[in-house]
Amino acid sequence: MTSYKEPAFTVGIEEEHLLVDRETRDLATDPPPSMLEECGYLCEGQVSPEFLRAQIEVGTRVCETVEEARWDLARLRRVIVQVAARHGLAPIAASTHPFAHWLQQKHTEKDRYNTLAREMQAAARRLLICGMHVHVGVDDDELRIDLMNQLSYFLPHLLALSCSSPFWEGENTGLKSYRLTVFDALPRSGLPEQFASFAEYQRHVNVLIEAGVLEDATKIWWDLRPSARYPTLETRIMDVCTRLDDAISLAALVICILRMLFRLRRSNQRWRIYARMLINENRWRARRYSFDEGLIDLAKGQVIPFESLLDELIELVLDDAESMGCAQEVLRTRDILARGTSAHQQVAVYEKAKQNGSGETEAQQAVVDFLIEETARGL
Repeated sequence: MTSYKEPAFTVGIEEEHLLVDRETRDLATDPPPSMLEECGYLCEGQVSPEFLRAQIEVGTRVCETVEEARWDLARLRRVIVQVAARHGLAPIAASTHPFAHWLQQKHTEKDRYNTLAREMQAAARRLLICGMHVHVGVDDDELRIDLMNQLSYFLPHLLALSCSSPFWEGENTGLKSYRLTVFDALPRSGLPEQFASFAEYQRHVNVLIEAGVLEDATKIWWDLRPSARYPTLETRIMDVCTRLDDAISLAALVICILRMLFRLRRSNQRWRIYARMLINENRWRARRYSFDEGLIDLAKGQVIPFESLLDELIELVLDDAESMGCAQEVLRTRDILARGTSAHQQVAVYEKAKQNGSGETEAQQAVVDFLIEETARGL
């Protein structure tokens, strides 16, 4: 087996936020360009438009530590909150808006987005969804593919802890992550394929490029992919976390799982590779229930309470977390279980408002108020 030097395990976090009108709590379908320009200036180019004008994306610098990533992400959120407030707007870190309608949204005028809208039609226009992407520095192509194959097993676990999209167009969908229901309509989405080598991955990508259906690998939107722009492995399955602390805890968990898998490889061991259909079953359970009904332990062939699975996962990666200086952040994932994900909390706010006599509109607006407050927490 090929020997690899330890990767840098640097981290970068990208978050997509929705912009809401503080008065109506509906989406700001056409926020002023000056707002985005000011955010971009104050954040030194780390803020950019997204596919829909009601969306805004932030991306940290390449960070050496989780602590550095937390500082940078907090700074970016803080700037957006402050600048948006001057325009009567507020960002919400949630993967769907409780009641906005996708048909009323406008997409950003940009060549890439115009092409996406033309090619994907309604499948793209429905993308009123936001996610969080975590890049981890793995600068060896072959190692990146090998780690991608193994990390796929843990993608449902990461999704279960991040859910923030229970509502869609005013309906409580009954799913904790409705976002993936929308995103899975796109081609080249879902769980990644398994590849024996980077060359095999590249050959498959080149088939699509040479056929003229892809410009490049940035149009592959798997839950986990080798980044086409950076020497990183990019985890994309997670909903955007409403709380900053949760986002950082999950980023730390991603890094530590990868370091654990690398450590196994260095000892001539590896995580077992399971069929996509089995991992997909856990992916569905995470979308539907978050952590409420457990996931399948594929080695045992049994549904196991999520708390037990998380305890096992933390035990697996704790040495790595301590070495990387982020044990506290990894342990804090247990707080998500105790408190509930953003999706759990949104539904609770909605149901409490209804029980207290609020109408449908007022109850949904109460959810937006909760999201505004939680997005700005801890900045």
